[in-house]
Amino acid sequence: MLKKPLILHEGYPFIAGALLIAVILAWAGHIYVAVIPFVLSCYFTFFFRCPDRNNRIPEGEDILVSPSDGTVMAVEKDVQEDTFLGQKCHKITIFLSLFNVHVNRAPMEGRIQYQSYTQGRFLPAYKDTVGFENERGAIGIEGKHRSILVILIAGILARRVVSWKNLGDTVKKGELYGMIKFGSCTEIYIPGDVDICVREGDVLRGGLSVIGRLK
Repeated sequence: MLKKPLILHEGYPFIAGALLIAVILAWAGHIYVAVIPFVLSCYFTFFFRCPDRNNRIPEGEDILVSPSDGTVMAVEKDVQEDTFLGQKCHKITIFLSLFNVHVNRAPMEGRIQYQSYTQGRFLPAYKDTVGFENERGAIGIEGKHRSILVILIAGILARRVVSWKNLGDTVKKGELYGMIKFGSCTEIYIPGDVDICVREGDVLRGGLSVIGRLK
């Protein structure tokens, strides 16, 4: 199981950079102005947090967990997915605000049999077309009984999809595998017979919230 520190190292340049500017401004006598980069440094520390949830992941081979924190934007069925699964699927779209935890976790145990990265635009993550136009990274996980596809989509402020796993790697359910820096959304494609356990508007926690039960 991949473990990460409480504050991800990807955030260190943002945290240190903002804090350095605050110190320089304060040293130069601009105390009130220095408050702005200091607050930004505190926010970056908050944004790049990575809470440990490994001991609370729901058990059961039939249970799929949410890959990310956020709010369910849409739940659709009979959506054709041709990049990896090649069939119609249930599709769940999760929006991550700037205040959500932004690490992503594997919805189920399996092996990464598909991985892609696509450069694109940076439209707001709540737009309907972001899955086709924005920067995104996808992984296809082949499990014991089912394969699924998870796509991380950059938002208007996001500029990089980060992956800590490679093609051929195995992942445990709830294991960390990547993140998107700043606002984004996540799409999950689930083929076959499955009971979807979420609906539009639900607030999810990555690795903890049950989004579906395989039949």
